[in-house]
Amino acid sequence: MSITKESELIGMQKISEVVGTTLKLMRAYAKVGMSTKELDEYGGSILKSYGAKSAPYETYGFPGYSCISVNEEAAHGIPSAKKILKEGDLINIDVSAELNGFWSDNGGSFVLGKDIHHHQPLVDASRQILQKAIQNIKGGVKIADIGDIIETEAKKSGFKVLKNLAGHGVGRSLHEEPENILNYRVKANRERFQKNTTVAIETFISTTSSYAVELNDGWTLVGNKGGYVTQHEQTILITDHAPVILTACNEIWR
Repeated sequence: MSITKESELIGMQKISEVVGTTLKLMRAYAKVGMSTKELDEYGGSILKSYGAKSAPYETYGFPGYSCISVNEEAAHGIPSAKKILKEGDLINIDVSAELNGFWSDNGGSFVLGKDIHHHQPLVDASRQILQKAIQNIKGGVKIADIGDIIETEAKKSGFKVLKNLAGHGVGRSLHEEPENILNYRVKANRERFQKNTTVAIETFISTTSSYAVELNDGWTLVGNKGGYVTQHEQTILITDHAPVILTACNEIWR
């Protein structure tokens, strides 16, 4: 959305703090032996305490308050009482919500407990690439150029990007223009980031796959060639200089 008055900025700051705090607390709450359903219900209770509503549930009828993807799941994992977290699991939590007509989105991947399966390099690459991409965003910068940074940095680290998942505008709804802030350069895309707009920038860094495919449950996405995927996401306000990271309280870069 385009921020045109202070009340809109305050609205985006409030909901961004809610989703960022929820993500941070859910990461800390996750424990070996816990089901993803229990973790999701904990996150849902935090959103409710702020008076916020789960965006995927409200917008798409998603069966959970947040998307919790484990190991080979790339995105949109459904919380389940049967899915029990284990030592060394690669977990992604994606939290988005609405409050007072404003929407914000953030997410992060992490290793639960000891890194016995050696997922940490993939997690670190995703975090660092998102940080570098965001540092290069300001009004007038081509969206395609940020996609190029993400893919180039992924290749330097020995990884790939998913080409059919993307960041997006956010604010008055969960997904707004620009709808495809992709993780690679599309030369034909001449669209530029606009000053005073809010967008969700996210990385999808992969070990072996280049595309996400949907499972029969109608939600869960996995890589088309298997392997693992990490995602990190921040909602930002674009300026003439460095962006304002509205969801910074999630502490995904700590």
